Amino acid sequence: MSLFSSNNYWKFVLMVLGAAILAATIIYSNFLAEKLKKNEEKNIILYTEAIKGLIKLNDQETYDENYWEFINTVKDSFPLPVIYEDENGELEGLNFKKENLNNQEFLLKKRDEFLASGEVPISGKGYAKYIYCFNSPLLTYIKLFPVVQGLLVGLYIALGYFIFNSSRKAEQNRVWAGMAKETAHQLGTPISAILGWVEYLKDNYADQPDQLDVLNELTKDVDRLELVADRFSKIGSEPVLKPADIFIELYEVKEYLQRRASRKIVFNFKAPDAEIFAMINKHLFAWVIENLIRNSLDAMDGKGTISCKVFKQNNYVCIELSDTGHGIPSHKFKSVFRPGYSTKKRGWGLGLSLAKRIIEEYHKGKIYVKSSKPNEETTFAIILPLAG
Repeated sequence: MSLFSSNNYWKFVLMVLGAAILAATIIYSNFLAEKLKKNEEKNIILYTEAIKGLIKLNDQETYDENYWEFINTVKDSFPLPVIYEDENGELEGLNFKKENLNNQEFLLKKRDEFLASGEVPISGKGYAKYIYCFNSPLLTYIKLFPVVQGLLVGLYIALGYFIFNSSRKAEQNRVWAGMAKETAHQLGTPISAILGWVEYLKDNYADQPDQLDVLNELTKDVDRLELVADRFSKIGSEPVLKPADIFIELYEVKEYLQRRASRKIVFNFKAPDAEIFAMINKHLFAWVIENLIRNSLDAMDGKGTISCKVFKQNNYVCIELSDTGHGIPSHKFKSVFRPGYSTKKRGWGLGLSLAKRIIEEYHKGKIYVKSSKPNEETTFAIILPLAG
């Protein structure tokens, strides 16, 4: 069970809330757009009726000297795109872009679109035998407004989520680095004391070989503690990467853990045909492999096989570490690398998360679960750039 499962719950809540706000915004925008659209349609009807009235007035020849002024007032009051077609089929535009007012090709295209839509032109005479009234650009903008509004709100929510996620990750990294360095500092004092006691006991049991063998093994374990402290001290700092033979580094970790594992565990590490070098930090890389092997040992309950193979692929070295343990469900392939994820009763579930950080952030590589069949074989893959 993940210690951070509550985070997923709040992420879900925030996503639902964001979607609700976005939906409400789009619905309200659609409502406004519909109202404005109806207003625009009323303007078209009023303009059409005004033009018909003017035509009728012109037919009756009852207009006075203010007739043209009235026509211009109607045109200015309803700035709708209009095409006039005279008795010879010549077209004249109004309220289009200046360069299109007498562009016959453009006006013909717009007229054909008008007729294809099923609209009927207003009948007149003379220079305005047929009058084609179009929706204003404002109506087009109104129709697009909900889409634009939705995109803007969606981008805002996405930006907020990205900033929140980045901030949380940066804070988490600072906490991890602080905890790691403090752990390394706290380990320093007891390690020094144990080393002192080991040297004291060696002096006292110098004539007892059996006791010295035990003390030598104890010295190795203390050296291992020093290595662990050194690993923790490097978290949060830029590690020094040096070229190293990958298989030799793997084999050293395997040798150390094999001596401390059950004799029913078979270690099958196959050396590549030729040496393969990659740029690594030996201490941190060994930590990753140690975590993976320890997880394999825990998954096999004291009996099974741990295998490893190393090979080149393009400009990368590929490491595949397999075990015959319980396995990992496919939907958990990514979850196992999250901080706090653990199937064990003890432990904080940080091992694989640290391994991912070390490989991907420090070594610019990649680590993932390649495949898993319960009680048959589970394979972790690590990909690292080759040493130049």
